[in-house]
Amino acid sequence: MELWSRRPDKLDAMGILDDDLCAALDRLERESLRRNLRVVGGAHGPRVEIGGRNVLMLSSNNYLGFAAHPALKHAAIEAIGRFGVGAGASRLIAGSLAPIHDLEERIARFKHVEAALVFGAGYLANIGAISSMAGAGDEIFSDELNHASLIDGCRLSRAAVRIFRHRDLEHLAELLKESHGAHRRLIVTDSVFSMDGDLAPLVEIVELARRYRAAVMIDEAHAIGIVGPNGAGLAAKLGLEREVDIHVGTLSKALGSYGAYVAGSRALIDFLINRARSFIFSTGLPPAMAAAAHAAIDLIESEPASIERLWDNAEYFRGELIASGFTIAPTATPIIPVMVGDSAAALKMSAALLEQGVYVIAIRPPTVPKGTARLRVTPIASHSRADLDEAIAAFVAAGRAVGLIGANGRA
Repeated sequence: MELWSRRPDKLDAMGILDDDLCAALDRLERESLRRNLRVVGGAHGPRVEIGGRNVLMLSSNNYLGFAAHPALKHAAIEAIGRFGVGAGASRLIAGSLAPIHDLEERIARFKHVEAALVFGAGYLANIGAISSMAGAGDEIFSDELNHASLIDGCRLSRAAVRIFRHRDLEHLAELLKESHGAHRRLIVTDSVFSMDGDLAPLVEIVELARRYRAAVMIDEAHAIGIVGPNGAGLAAKLGLEREVDIHVGTLSKALGSYGAYVAGSRALIDFLINRARSFIFSTGLPPAMAAAAHAAIDLIESEPASIERLWDNAEYFRGELIASGFTIAPTATPIIPVMVGDSAAALKMSAALLEQGVYVIAIRPPTVPKGTARLRVTPIASHSRADLDEAIAAFVAAGRAVGLIGANGRA
């Protein structure tokens, strides 16, 4: 405080900065794009406490309900008892805790690849993998609806980035054909697109990669635990584990823990250990999170019924919403995009649902393209049929109240 009292110019500068920030926040408010945090009391599950109320949660990526599963909690507590809470430093500095290595070996077996490397978050995994694998003289081919972490990884790479229209194989082929001067070609795509729930045309992408000598990287964040045999992902479902060069996935969604991984060949993992800046310069994953994620993979393989319950719940809920008159974007997964269009209308619908005791967040630009605001609904495996019926009734009441559907239940 004494330093600031001697530097009024600094106080003035801070005031100018705050004025600019407040003006920017006001613009976001006027455009119905401002975001705020809501405090959740208690563990994530089919119901959560928000604002002192018990409400149905339909906006979580906790697809299998594992975030509060007893097996994961037990594994985390045991790991804390033996290894403590934190990893101490970067794994290359303070050493690498055993639970993380155990998890990496488990992921490699789960994905049927040679090796895996755990990162602190999906964002870190994507920017680390892309920026270390591609550079000047290389070209990256990225789906236009890829996750922000993939987009930022492309930007950080200093490679030439070619954006192909969403799932448009002809456009991708044209761009690849024009890339004859590139040293290295890398095709990057989500396997499940998180805001639409549709799938990448992975078979055809792999065929194009072979033709044009390109590597393929897929982000399976919203496929792991959901798609494929034992939830091993889209590549596993299609028998393409060995055809995809770089597999990325998260431990924080269906697996109920935290962190992420990159999986592939032993050479790839050894290279990332030496070159991926987001790995080298980040503290290692807490041992409790590694142990919990390990337990989650074991649980998926031993209790595959949880995946079946997830898909059954999503199919039922989607069908009832369509029958009630809501517009649902085409989706091939348990992600249900209830289309609204206008950001302000999406916020009103979200608020009306919360009044009815259902928490569903409004997804607005820049997360989705302008004019495509939506409610991203995600039933989870641990929702009961009574939970879903309660939520459907709330959707109908809220939809009528804000004019999203008609009085008879139709738009």
